Amino acid sequence: MIAITGATGHLGRATIQALLGKVPASEIVAVVRDPQKAASTLPQGVTVRIGDYHDPAALFAAFQGVETAVLISSSELEYEARKREHENVIDAARQAGVRRLVYTSVVNPSPDSPFSASPSHFATEEYLRASGLAYTMLRNTLYLDIVPMLVGEGTLPSGQLYSSAGDGRVSFGLRAEMGEILANVLSTEGHENQTYDLAPAPAYSFQDLAATLGEVTGQPVAYVPVSGEDIAAAMRQHQVPEPFINLLLGMNQAMKNGEFNAASPTFEQLLGRRPTDLKTYLAGVYGK
Repeated sequence: MIAITGATGHLGRATIQALLGKVPASEIVAVVRDPQKAASTLPQGVTVRIGDYHDPAALFAAFQGVETAVLISSSELEYEARKREHENVIDAARQAGVRRLVYTSVVNPSPDSPFSASPSHFATEEYLRASGLAYTMLRNTLYLDIVPMLVGEGTLPSGQLYSSAGDGRVSFGLRAEMGEILANVLSTEGHENQTYDLAPAPAYSFQDLAATLGEVTGQPVAYVPVSGEDIAAAMRQHQVPEPFINLLLGMNQAMKNGEFNAASPTFEQLLGRRPTDLKTYLAGVYGK
């Protein structure tokens, strides 16, 4: 059996949907916090078990009879809390007799990264390698799906795209396609103790993003580099919560540092086809 944690989240649902074409629904265990949400969002035939990252006993019970477990990384922002949640899942999987754990990490994980999620990914990878479990690390790049958030509501009316990412380039990947890759890795052999960088080519700068927005909308868009302080001040004027401001500023600094400029053929190889590119995605969101 294959257990997928965080199964009602976007990536969890995408993975289960893709996996249904490869294994029987009865072989899929959806580990969730909210069974009511699971009942309304997950396909029929999938086994639903309760498992909270804060509750080792529930996770242990959820992993009974499971051969492969997927740890979809926590949405927790605080380092120690996120690290402990991931360790709870790994410990419960090992104690329950799970053979392999597949972990959704991030490209270029580092204890020194300004991107707040990266240090806990680094620590989790180290913990998983030392656990004795067979593992597969899927180091995901940033989702194409977050581009509308980066663009914001004011870009198209003003014709200006502001960011503190400088000339940094990002290899964006579509979340649904990452779910397909997860399903492919779960349903095929040869992935034990492998680490994959999931960051499709090409990598795009914010100047590329602005130019492509202009192409698909027919409205010229100019990229305007600004400082992180200016971005933070503008967000505070709109009452954006501080944790989100810190997350975005750290992400932008990591972009500027080149942490997400990680284009690799692995994404396309594991997907089995050419991935969705920036222009195709933006045309679907903003095209007329």
